Amino acid sequence: MKLTRTASFLALLLPLFFLGSCVKDTCRKTITMKMPVFRSLTEVRNGMRSGVAQPVRHPGKIYTRGGYLFLNEVDKGIHVIDNSNPANPQKLAFIPIPGNVDLAVKGQYLYADSYADLVVFDLGNLADIRPVRFVDNVFPFRSNYYFGNTTNPDSMMVVVDYTLRDTVVDCDSYGGPEFFDRGGAMPMSGPGGVLNTAGGGGGGTGGSMARFAITGDHLYTVSTYSLSTFSISNPAQPQRLGERQLGGWNIETIFPFRDKLFIGSANGMMIYDISVPTNPSFISSFAHVTACDPVIADDRNAFVTLRTGTACRGVNDQLDVLDITNLSQPTPVRTYALTNPHGLAKDGDLLFICDGRDGLRVYNAAQPSALVPLQHITGIDTYDAIALGGTLLVVAKDGLYQYSYNSGGNLVRLSRIAIEN
Repeated sequence: MKLTRTASFLALLLPLFFLGSCVKDTCRKTITMKMPVFRSLTEVRNGMRSGVAQPVRHPGKIYTRGGYLFLNEVDKGIHVIDNSNPANPQKLAFIPIPGNVDLAVKGQYLYADSYADLVVFDLGNLADIRPVRFVDNVFPFRSNYYFGNTTNPDSMMVVVDYTLRDTVVDCDSYGGPEFFDRGGAMPMSGPGGVLNTAGGGGGGTGGSMARFAITGDHLYTVSTYSLSTFSISNPAQPQRLGERQLGGWNIETIFPFRDKLFIGSANGMMIYDISVPTNPSFISSFAHVTACDPVIADDRNAFVTLRTGTACRGVNDQLDVLDITNLSQPTPVRTYALTNPHGLAKDGDLLFICDGRDGLRVYNAAQPSALVPLQHITGIDTYDAIALGGTLLVVAKDGLYQYSYNSGGNLVRLSRIAIEN
């Protein structure tokens, strides 16, 4: 009987023993935390003036105008490069622009985004480039300081950088987007776009992953769901004419060709008529499975790359060729399997495809239904390209490359602006 009572007493204590064990068995770990650095919007804008050339660390989109290149440093600003000799490009200056990923040039004016705002810079004096106009909240999907009734730029706080700080946390609290283990890598946004092969009316050329396009006296920009039109007949004072909601979602790229806009989204390609520049009108669309989607076009065909491993949740790595001789009804011509395609460019019958970690591919595209491989350059992780009548510009993870090429598609490397850590 005594044994039974003892056993019963122990049975009552047993749950308390385990409970105590759970309380004591806590888990703590050291993580590195990204801490935002804030500046007022007034301070940020006052700092947007060119200074000495800076190292290229995270190259993004590029625009070429005359003998100059304007290379985006993702979320940081724009490198100004003298490219009068592609074999020996010279960095001239750097314009600090927090939140910058897109750019375009008309005449002596540079258009750039800074988070939610559109900023116009005067390039008349490359030794002293300054903003001449700010257009507020043009890209609301990137707005992190326009909220409530705040309109005073002195009190609007902008994230301009991040610092890293080690801190100890409970294991259960680990895993938020702003944390990563020691030894891990800070997640970086991709170039977001990186280059568009169509020449705008201002004489400049951008690339296939651009979200800005200039044709004549108009600037077109795309955001997550919409297309905006600006008059730049007075280039220093862009006037927003309107915004149009697009049928697709996660709009990514815009490519102007003649009086048409080819717009790439996560779920397809859309074609808009801009023969009346102030009023883009929908012509047609071509749907595909969800994937990131840069597109370029010529008089007969559109070329669309789809890739996996992105926020677009794509499941295919391929090139789709479409027949657009009837713009109202694009029809598939052929699909080509690739490794991880990003941007692309075309010059005559030559098609250049940036196949991500699998390098740069060159094809003869005289017969789009039967592309002929001409050259495959490996050992570089490519994002996008611009073809300029014998000179090819390629943005890659490790810098900006330039190649000469002939009608046979033979590429010879001219130069490289390497990244610096």
